Amino acid sequence: MKVFPDDLLYSREHIWVRVDGDLATVGITDYAQESLGEILSVEFPEIDTYVERDEAFGSIESTKAVVDLIASVGGTIVSVNEDINDDIGILNSDPHDTGWLVVIEMDDLEQLDDLLDAAGYHDFIMQQEAD
Repeated sequence: MKVFPDDLLYSREHIWVRVDGDLATVGITDYAQESLGEILSVEFPEIDTYVERDEAFGSIESTKAVVDLIASVGGTIVSVNEDINDDIGILNSDPHDTGWLVVIEMDDLEQLDDLLDAAGYHDFIMQQEAD
């Protein structure tokens, strides 16, 4: 069963965003972790790194693939989830809460307009699976 929390925004690259003012907490979706299988490692950016929207800010290695993490918003990395280094399994068990990846201080809140709400992301996934 796929989970799409209503309080998040979603990218077509299977990244979720939780907005608090100009801060965006970012992680991978339940759909992404399910597709990847067991996650083995994450490559994080350094704090204070500027990330461009639609550019890679890190990568995830799983038993199935190594995939780039694509930033759905641009801005400066202000925090990374160091707990993942200690317990990589939280990305599979709790991707929408304790499994967050980074916090980005956004430089353009209008970028959020390009993201999907939970219903839109659900429809996107259903379309993708049908193709």
